[in-house]
Amino acid sequence: MTRVYAAIAVGAVAALLGGTAWYVFARNSADPLAPCRSSVVAGGSGAIGGPFTLVDHNGTEVTEKDVLTKPSLVYFGYTFCPDVCPVDTVRNAEVIDILDEMGHEVTPVFVTVDPGRDTPEVLADYAENIHPRMIGLTGTEAQIAAAAKAYRVVYQAEEKKDDYYLVGHMTFTYLMDPEKGFLDFFRREIPADQMAAQVACFLENS
Repeated sequence: MTRVYAAIAVGAVAALLGGTAWYVFARNSADPLAPCRSSVVAGGSGAIGGPFTLVDHNGTEVTEKDVLTKPSLVYFGYTFCPDVCPVDTVRNAEVIDILDEMGHEVTPVFVTVDPGRDTPEVLADYAENIHPRMIGLTGTEAQIAAAAKAYRVVYQAEEKKDDYYLVGHMTFTYLMDPEKGFLDFFRREIPADQMAAQVACFLENS
């Protein structure tokens, strides 16, 4: 683990815990979606997600209402990421394809934490290579910071001595619904088939 990723791990704990556990394993009988959940967010589902204004991979300014029109898997990363992001986004694309076979249309969304390099053109190429329905989002540093804050995403770039710097970032994938908002998050260790089954549970019981 690099120093940047180690710092992100520590920073993520500080940002997400906030004095209490960010997630607890639970099965709440009052929650009709409880059988689908792997975790419950402290503060409720409204603690994750919110309004944002970004620029999509076509160069169009969009808000969360334009992007999250269907159930979506939202991931924060960057296209120059050498290992973590490609694995995670490909896994998410596999989940999308499995869900398609099950009759559920879900949108993969990729939000960059490296807007300096991830222009709409770069994101367009990246999205095309990952999944035909993927939406790539970038924006100004301030816009990205605001979106990351809404999703409790912590990220930090290395010192930018050249064009090959790394950006440490959290690696959760968020399941968002246009009406219900945040439903659950998934760690990168979860295999595609298991993740697809959990997502389908939400969609079939909502």
